[in-house]
Parts: sequence; structure tokens; C-alpha cells
Amino acid sequence: MRIVHIITRLILGGAQENTLITCRLLAQRGHDVTLITGPALGPEGDLYAQASNQPFELIILNCLRRPINPARDVSAYFKIKKLLRQIKPDIVHTHSAKAGVLGRFAAYKLKTKSGSTLPIVVHTIHGLAFHPYQSRFLNNFYIAVEKAAARRTDFFFSVANAMTRQAIAAELASADKFLTAYSAIDEDDFLSPIGDERRMQFRKRYKIAKDAVVLVTIARLFHLKGHNYIIESAKQLARRFDNAIWLFVGDGILADKYKHQIKQAGLEDRFRFTGLLPPAEIPAVIQACDILVHCSLREGLARTLPQAMLCGKAVISFALDGAPEVVNENTGRLVEPENVKQLTNSCSELIQNTALRERLGKAGREFVSQKFKPEQMVDRIESVYNKLKDAEQ
Repeated sequence: MRIVHIITRLILGGAQENTLITCRLLAQRGHDVTLITGPALGPEGDLYAQASNQPFELIILNCLRRPINPARDVSAYFKIKKLLRQIKPDIVHTHSAKAGVLGRFAAYKLKTKSGSTLPIVVHTIHGLAFHPYQSRFLNNFYIAVEKAAARRTDFFFSVANAMTRQAIAAELASADKFLTAYSAIDEDDFLSPIGDERRMQFRKRYKIAKDAVVLVTIARLFHLKGHNYIIESAKQLARRFDNAIWLFVGDGILADKYKHQIKQAGLEDRFRFTGLLPPAEIPAVIQACDILVHCSLREGLARTLPQAMLCGKAVISFALDGAPEVVNENTGRLVEPENVKQLTNSCSELIQNTALRERLGKAGREFVSQKFKPEQMVDRIESVYNKLKDAEQ
């Protein structure tokens, strides 16, 4: 098949890594694959190195950008439509909000104008633009836009069952148009132990003691990612546990704000900031730490949770979106969103109990080791492509 994937930007992120894995494996299976994306602007880093020298074509549209800008968005729409007209794909598969809307409208317009049944239009929900932490006006606007795009969509994939439930509740489409395909992870890097020497090299790099219990958070330093709740819990935990260290992996527009909050709390010696790290370093980072803490308020299913579990680490997460599908009492601790007291108690429990951390980590590895295999995800996607195409012939 001739397949086009469209995503707004190739920043360091779960949706982007998922899309690159999908394009790579589909191309390796003999499909003609093109990935259309916009520039990776901002402090989050990019995945262009991972997208180069791959068996698919990469096209970067400078006008395809995340912020709403009517003039630029119209330009992106027409350029996407022109590219699709040239490529003549069997499948157009979109990701993320901006590319999801523009890409689906462009693909559907080509189909209706030509009177053809192709291209088949597919969209993956990595996370929804509407959520409880923004105004009703914005939510109503985004739901209206998503409904319009959904009417031009033949099928949806969700990275978690929770995303499907939320989409159906918003009346985007009926249940028979959805299938969960857990976001793929290249598991070997996370399952392979790094060894004590490399672990200690990483800790020395960030001046972390050998016997420290390290609570790591891997997320953009951005709104709704929850670093502020972790800082609040650390104010209490640092007084009780002299060996606890917090490690923030990532960068973003709130970096200076968080560093100032930590300084004001007198906790500069207890926090470490790595800034941006290449994706290839993440397995070693997790293995050099002890507990993964994820407090995002808006997430499809954070890849850092199964990544940490594959490394045999206990995890703590807010109980929302897809997190409860992998985190439970046997694999980690779920915390009520925004509840700093519960977060503090869960961190305290795991900081002081090494045996519990190891037991949860072992169970977590066994639980997720099959769910997130790249081949399994792409098998599901490819199977749907085939069924949809067969139905149109």
C-alpha cells in the first residue's frame, strides 16, 4: 500500500516516537511510506536524527505548526492537499491535533472531489485536545472541531482504552470505529541491564550518591506535566529522607520557574536537572534511578510508565487517562490527581522499602513486556488498513 502519515511536529515525545516506529516497520514490510511533519520548534528537542536514513520519505512543511494561526493553517492545508494529490495514497493516517484536523480535511476533500473511495482516512488518538483543565469555551470549541474531523475519518486508533471511552463519550464516533493499539516501545534497550559501572557513571555525572534513592520524572517542563506537585511533595519528604534525590529529565518553558521554586524551598541540593537527553540515553537513565514518578494531568498513556516497568522499576502515577491500564497495586502506586498528600505517602512508602520496590518492578516488567512490542502495534494497524481497503474494493 501507499501510506502517508501526518504529524504536527517531531519533538521528543511519545506520539512522535510511536509514529516513527510505525512508519519504519510499515516501510520494512514493503509498503511505500511517507511522513509529513512540521518544524520541531521550541525547547523540547527533536527526532530528526531518528527520522533520517529510514526506509520512508520525510517531508517537512514549515507552515505546519502547533499554535493556531489562520493564515498559516490555511497554507498548511493546501500544501498537504497538494502533496496528497501527488502521492495518491491508499491510506492517510494522522496524529496529533493540528495535523489530525488539517490532514483529515485535506484527505477527505481529495476523496470526495475525485469520487474515489481512496484515500482511507485513519487517525490515532494519542491524547485529546479537550480535557478538564481548561475552560468550557475551549473544550466546546475543540470538541466541535474534532467532531467535524471525525465525520471525515474512517477509523480511529487509541493508545489507551481510556482515550476511546473519552472520544465515544464526546460523541466523536461509535465504538465499532475504534481499536486500541498500545504505543510501541523498542523494548530491548529497556530490558537489557546497563551494569553497575554504567549506573555509577551516570550518578557521578549528576553528583548523586551511590546509596541515594532517586525519584526520576521524564517529561517536558511544561504546563499540566505535574512537576509542581512533585516539588510540593519533596518539601515534606526531604525532611524525612536524607538519601532521597529528585531527577527531572527534559526541558521546557517552565524550567526557570521550577528551579526558582526549588531554590526558594531550600532544596537545590536535592534536585537534579538533566535538560534534554537523547532518546537512546533514557533506558540507562531509568535503570540508574529507583522510582519513576509521573504526575501529568493530561496524557493518553505516558510511555515513561511502561518504559520504567520494562526496566524493572516501581512507578507512581496520577490515576487518570491510560495510567490505570498499566499501573495497579501490583506494579506501582496510583494517586488521586493533584493530591499531594497521597503522592507524598506513596513516595514515602517506596523510598523506605527496597524490597517492595523490587517486587513491584518485577511484576511490572512481566505485565507490560508483551503489550508494547512494536510488531504487535503495527500488526494491529496493518490489519485494519487491509480490512478497510478490502471493504472499499
